[in-house]
Amino acid sequence: MDTQPASLTATPIAGPNPIIEARGLVKRYGRVVALDNADFDLMPGEILAVIGDNGAGKSTLIKALCGAVIPDAGTIKIDGSPMHFSSPMDARKAGIETVYQNLALSPALSIADNLFLGREMRKTGPMGRFFRLLDRAEMNRLARAKLSELGLMTIQNINQSVETLSGGQRQGVAVARAAAFGSKVVIMDEPTAALGVKESRRVLELILDVKRRGLPIVLISHNMPHVFEVADRIHIHRLGKRIAIINPKDYSMSDAVAIMTGAMKPPTIGG
Repeated sequence: MDTQPASLTATPIAGPNPIIEARGLVKRYGRVVALDNADFDLMPGEILAVIGDNGAGKSTLIKALCGAVIPDAGTIKIDGSPMHFSSPMDARKAGIETVYQNLALSPALSIADNLFLGREMRKTGPMGRFFRLLDRAEMNRLARAKLSELGLMTIQNINQSVETLSGGQRQGVAVARAAAFGSKVVIMDEPTAALGVKESRRVLELILDVKRRGLPIVLISHNMPHVFEVADRIHIHRLGKRIAIINPKDYSMSDAVAIMTGAMKPPTIGG
C-alpha cells in the first residue's frame, strides 16, 4: 500500500483530446430548465471537480453523462465517438462507472456480492450454463484482489455483509467496484459526505489511487478544501451551464465561491 504525505497533491495530466466531451446539453422539466446548453470536457488522467450551488444543474449534468437522464438536446462523445445513452447500463458498457452519494449498495449482501452486483460470474461448463450456478470462489478471489489494489486491507472478510462496515469502508467498497469495472471514467458524487475526518482522508487517498491507475475522475463535491486538495481542474456550474473552468493553483476557494454565486466575473473559458 502506498503511503500518502500529510498534504495530498494531484499532478495535472492533460491530453490533447477529451475522454468525455459534451456540447449544448439541454434538459427541461416543464418550465424548469435544468441544463441550458451546458458544455463539459474531461481530459485523460485528470481529476475534474464539478462545483455549483444547489439547483445549478450539476447533478442533472452528471446524470446525463452516466445515462440516468436523457437530455432533450446536445451531444455526448466518448473518445471522439458520439454516444446516446438510454440507461445507466449503456454508460457502463461504454466504460463509465458512477459512485452515487447513497452508494447504491445492498446492505444485506456481502462485500463480494456487492462488487459483482449485476455482473455475477457463473461457473464454467454445464453447471453455469444450464443450472446458472455462481462461481463464488472466483468472485471472492477477484473481490479481494480489487480491495487489496486500493489498499483496503482493513476489510478482513469479504463475505461479511456491507451493513457491518463503517461509512468509510462502505465508500471504499463502492469506489473499488467503480475502479474494477470502469474502463474509461469514474464519476464520484459527494464521496466524502457524512464521513468523519479520518474516513474522508481515506476516501481522498482512494481517489488518488484510482487516478494513479490511469482512470480520469469526475468529482462532484461541496467540500471546497477537498476539491482544492485533489482536483486538477474545477468545472463551475451555474444556472444550468458551465460558466468557468479554473485551475485550483491560480484561484482561491473564495474566488471559486464568488464565481459560483455570481459575485465575481468568471474567467474566459480557454482564455
